[in-house]
Amino acid sequence: MWLETEKPLEVADIRRVLASAPGVTLVDDPQNYVYPMPLESADKDDVYVGRVRKDLADDNGITLWLTGDQIRKGAALNAVQIAEYLLKEDKSFK
Repeated sequence: MWLETEKPLEVADIRRVLASAPGVTLVDDPQNYVYPMPLESADKDDVYVGRVRKDLADDNGITLWLTGDQIRKGAALNAVQIAEYLLKEDKSFK
């Protein structure tokens, strides 16, 4: 995945945010060639993220690798998670 931020960010800061994000498992140890693989994310709800690095062509660009169980984390689980979030955050749904 490639993303562009409004200003340049440090990879360490991005890793820190990803590590604390709900629904995300950070697997990122490039010195030891540890990064997410599809087999690791099978039968799991989280999206696995790794290979977080600066884009060489864009100072505000970040590239990262994502894996996830597309059947499990597809529309059904996303719909449940969105509904749970709305129920928690918006009291008018109750």
